[in-house]
Amino acid sequence: MKSQWSDADAKAYIQRYAPQGVNEDLAVRVYTTRLLGSDPNLVLHGGGNTSVKTHMHDMLGDDVDVLCVKGSGWDMGNIEPAGLPAVKLHPLRRLRPFEKLSDEDMVSFQRQNLLDPAAPNPSVETLLHAFLPHTFVDHTHATAVLALTDQPNGEALARETFGDRLAYVPYTIPGFALAKSVADIYEANPNVQGLVLLRHGIFTFAQSAREAYERMIEFVTQAEKRLQQNRKALSQKSFAAPAKLADIAPILRGALAIGNDQDSGEAKRQILDFRTSPAILSYVNGADIARYSQQGVVTPDHTIRTKNWPLVTPAPEAGKLEEWTKALQSFVDAFVAHYRAYFAENNIRAEPKKTELDALPRVVLVPGLGLFGLGGSAKDAAIAADLAVNTVQVITDAEAIGRYHPISTADQFDVEYWSLEQAKLGKAAEKPLARQVAFVTGGGSGIGAVTAKVFAKAGAEVVIVDRDFEAAQKIAKSISKTALAVQCDVTNNDSVRAAFDKACEVFGGVDILVSNAGAAWQGKIGEVDDETLRQSFELNFHAHQSVAQNAVRIMRQQGTGGCLLFNTSKQAVNPGKDFGPYGLPKAATLFLMKQYALDYGKEGIRSNAVNADRIRTGLLTDDMVAKRSQARGLSEKDYMSGNLLGREVTAEDVADAFVYLALAQKTTAAIITVDGGNIEASLR
Repeated sequence: MKSQWSDADAKAYIQRYAPQGVNEDLAVRVYTTRLLGSDPNLVLHGGGNTSVKTHMHDMLGDDVDVLCVKGSGWDMGNIEPAGLPAVKLHPLRRLRPFEKLSDEDMVSFQRQNLLDPAAPNPSVETLLHAFLPHTFVDHTHATAVLALTDQPNGEALARETFGDRLAYVPYTIPGFALAKSVADIYEANPNVQGLVLLRHGIFTFAQSAREAYERMIEFVTQAEKRLQQNRKALSQKSFAAPAKLADIAPILRGALAIGNDQDSGEAKRQILDFRTSPAILSYVNGADIARYSQQGVVTPDHTIRTKNWPLVTPAPEAGKLEEWTKALQSFVDAFVAHYRAYFAENNIRAEPKKTELDALPRVVLVPGLGLFGLGGSAKDAAIAADLAVNTVQVITDAEAIGRYHPISTADQFDVEYWSLEQAKLGKAAEKPLARQVAFVTGGGSGIGAVTAKVFAKAGAEVVIVDRDFEAAQKIAKSISKTALAVQCDVTNNDSVRAAFDKACEVFGGVDILVSNAGAAWQGKIGEVDDETLRQSFELNFHAHQSVAQNAVRIMRQQGTGGCLLFNTSKQAVNPGKDFGPYGLPKAATLFLMKQYALDYGKEGIRSNAVNADRIRTGLLTDDMVAKRSQARGLSEKDYMSGNLLGREVTAEDVADAFVYLALAQKTTAAIITVDGGNIEASLR
C-alpha cells in the first residue's frame, strides 16, 4: 500500500472550500478522509470514520473548540465538509469521568452540542475521537489488519507485527464503553502512534492530517507484509461443471424472497448481485467452507448489510437443475432455523427484548460458481456483494497464516440488534415498485424510454432492451447507475433468450415485462404483399409471444408471481383505414394477453394491456402528424387532441397506465385505453 498524499491536491482542497468559509483544518480533513475512503482495502460503504479538532464560531460569534467528526449517512470516499459535523469539544470531554452512559443519552448529548442543529448525527465513535488529544484521528477497517487480528492469537500477531508503536484494545462494542477503554489504554501508553482494536479495525493519529494518514498507510502495509509470510492455500474440493448463472439465479431469488418462509404476507423480493473471480472460487470451493464461512463477520460494521454468516448452497450441476432446486430449499430452511435459534438464544439476555429481523441471508456462496449479494435494491445488493468479497479476502488471508476467529456470536448479536447500528440503514418507506425488476422492450425511445424512466422513479430496477444499443445505453445512463441496457432483436428468439439471461445474471430475475417494441406497417389489406404482413406479425405479435414466454419462464422459476404488460393499440379493436397490416397482429396480441392471464393466473402472474392512440413516438413521428393534420384540414394541435376530452395524450400518460397496472395486484386480463376518449375504441 502506498501513500496517495499530494501537496498540490491538499492545497487545492483548501482553495476549493475557502469561499464556503471552511477553514484549512477541515478542508484538509476532507481531503485525507477521501483518500482513505477511496481504497476498498481500508474502507467500504460507510465504514470507518475520521475527525479533526479545530476552532469555529458559534451562533453568537464566539470562538469555540470543536470536534469535526464523520456524520451518519456519509461515505468517506465522497465526503464533503457537511459530512463532518462540528460538535463542541469541551462538553464531550466532560463525559470522560462518567462510569456509564446509555446510547440514547450519548446520542442526545452529542446532538445538543452540535454547532448546527440540522447537521447529521455524529459517529457512534465520536467520544473515542474526543477523548484522544490529537488533532487528526483516522479509523479504518483495513482488510490486512482484520486478517491479522481475526485470529485466536490475534493480539500476539499484532504485537509481533507493530511492536510498541501501537496500543492494543480488546473488542468492545462501539460507544461510551469503548471510548473509555481506548482513553485508558492510550493514557497508559501516551507515546503510541495508533491503536489496534482487535477484531474491529485500526486507529492512527497525529497533529497533522498528512502524518495521521501516512501512519495508517505504513501500519497497514506492515500488516500486508506479515500476511505474505509462511502462507498456506485453502484446500479445495472439485465439482462437476456448474449450471448456468442465468438458470440458477431466478431459482435462488425466489427461494430467498422475504416472506416466502412465513405463513402469510406477500413475499418481498430481493435483488441479486453476482461476483466471481479465481479468489472467490478458491474460497467457495474450499474443503473447509462449512467452518470458516460460518464463524461470523470480519468486522462488526458488516453485520447490518450481510448478516453474520452467509448461506452456502449445494453445488449446482449442469443438467441437474431440478435436483439442485429441491436441495436448495432444505438448505434455506436450515439457514432460517439456525438464525431463529441464534436469535432466541441471545434475546434471552437482551434488555429490552428485541424484535426478530427477517431470517433470510444477505450473502449466498455457491460452490463452483461464486457468490451473491442480496438487497432491497441493486445498490444494496452491490454493497452486500462488496462486503462479501472483502470477507473472502480477509478470511482467505487469515486462514493462510492461522485460523479465522472473529468476535463471539453474542457480540455479533449485540451489534446486529444495536439500535444505533440499525439506524444506519434508514427507515424510509420503500417506493411502490422497489425490489422488482422491470424488462422494457423498445426502451431506447418513445413510449418504452419514458416507461423505463417512470418505472425506475417508482423504485424498480430497469432493463432497457432495444435493437439500437446506443439508444438503450443513453436512456439507461439518464435513469441511474444501476439501469441495464441490453441490445436485443425481439424478432430473434436466441436474442430474446440472451437478453433475459443477462437480466438474470445482473439482477437475479424479472418481475415485470413491458412488451412495447413495435412498428406500424400500412396498406390496404387486400393489396398488401405477403412479406409486409409477415414482417408486421413477426414484430407486432410473435415478438410479444417470445418475450412473454421468456418472462413467464423466469417468473415461474422464481415462484413469486409477476406481471406481463403489453402495449397493444386502439387498432386492435378499432381498425383504421389502410392500417390492417398493423392492426391485425395487434388484435392477436390483445388476445395473447388474455390467454396468458387465463393460463397463469393461478401462479400469481397477471397479464394486462394498454391501448393507446395518437402518441408522438417513432411510430407517429412529427412528420406523420403534420401530414395527417394537413390531410384532414386540421391544425396539428387539433389533430392530436381530436378526442372526447380534447387533450393531447403523451408517452408519459401511457407510462403511468403501465405503472398503475403493475401495482394493481388484483387486476388481470384488463385493458386500459389511453387515448383521451374514442367511443369506437372503448372497451369494457
